[in-house]
Amino acid sequence: MKQLKHWQDPLNGLLGVWMLLSPWALGFQGTTMAMANACIIGLALIATALGAIFVPRAWEEWTEAALGLWLVISPWALGFNTHYQATMNAVVSGMVILVLALWTLMTDKDYNGWLRHWTAH
Repeated sequence: MKQLKHWQDPLNGLLGVWMLLSPWALGFQGTTMAMANACIIGLALIATALGAIFVPRAWEEWTEAALGLWLVISPWALGFNTHYQATMNAVVSGMVILVLALWTLMTDKDYNGWLRHWTAH
């Protein structure tokens, strides 16, 4: 069996499952935009995290980071920022996802060549 390269990827996958289930767990399934956003991003995060677990590539981490960033801004971009549970869920989950993805990108020597190149100038 292949060894797991990054412990952050399964955690991001679990956060994807959480996002998928969160509209019902937190009671915002009646807020269409918030529910659709959580479900779509949850599915995308699960798929990306599974890809990162089985065939690790830097683009998967960048995709996870982009999904996390989207979650942080989505309540205002999609107009559900008045729904407290949906907003807090998106912002907090998005920040955790973003931090985990950036952490992986910054600490993996195979992925952080862009950082070494950028800071060398």
